[in-house]
Amino acid sequence: MKALVYEGVRTVSLREVDVPEPKAGEHLIRVEAVGICGSDMHAYLGHDERRPAPLILGHEAAGTVVGGAWDGKRVTVNPLVTCGNCDACRSGQDNLCGTRQIISMPPREGAFAQYVTMPERNLVEIPNQIDVRKAALVEPVACGWHATKVAERSVTISGSTALVFGGGAIGLGAALSLVARGAASVRIVEPSEQRRMYLRERTGLDVIHPDELGGKELFDLVVDGVGYSGTREAASLHARPGGVIVHIGLGESFGGLDIRRLTLQEITFVGTYTYTAHDFRETAEALFSGTLGPIDWISTRSLSEGAAAFAELLEGRCEAPKIVLEPWMD
Repeated sequence: MKALVYEGVRTVSLREVDVPEPKAGEHLIRVEAVGICGSDMHAYLGHDERRPAPLILGHEAAGTVVGGAWDGKRVTVNPLVTCGNCDACRSGQDNLCGTRQIISMPPREGAFAQYVTMPERNLVEIPNQIDVRKAALVEPVACGWHATKVAERSVTISGSTALVFGGGAIGLGAALSLVARGAASVRIVEPSEQRRMYLRERTGLDVIHPDELGGKELFDLVVDGVGYSGTREAASLHARPGGVIVHIGLGESFGGLDIRRLTLQEITFVGTYTYTAHDFRETAEALFSGTLGPIDWISTRSLSEGAAAFAELLEGRCEAPKIVLEPWMD
């Protein structure tokens, strides 16, 4: 099969590799759409020691099951494989499983390929009327959906004011989830002019340049979908006293938080990682039902155009929040 293989810093190449063999309880999936995630970009730049070369990246996948009892079913893939038996899994916090694995990290190869294998419990069937490319977006949107549910432990989403840093799929997914859950106002901060214009046109959301954010504007909830020191610094500044900062982005590990202000103003800071299996299924239902809007903010490429797509994202030339690769396009 064809696969896009990460071979070293800023190098991905189309290769012929063996079709994976499903293990007991797994299905072979013909990958028909797979998104490029920010974490794939981190690996591409050599910034993620969890993803050493050579490796097939990609975990935002959807396609069709080949063989077995689910043969022919179209599915979207929850890429997070957990044990199901530890305290975290039994309590419904399976995303915190101590032995969790995710495709695109060893020992599991990713979905930038024509086939991938996944356990049956990680598959959600796609309704007939849903485009498989949209179904591949359940995974990134689920990160934002989960973040809003984590935030709701400390702040009431309905009627709240929210600020989201980042107009990529993670930030946009959080913004759409906040709207769906009843936030009174949601504003997205995005530095790219072409992406701001694109998002305003496609989603109708309030999308602004960082310089347009007033220095004294305060919000009940601030979501950092980027995760750099600069966005954490801004999040610290714009959370209201008693408010909440939810941190999703994995841009860099250190810097930015104003711990003194968080302490004096009793601002809650919480990190969120991926989603639970329940959150993933909730997100799929919301996306498939239209609750999250039309989900028409993607740009597609063939797998053979994968290297060019990574370069395009690195150079900030893609206006769409998400590039989706189609392994069978060629």
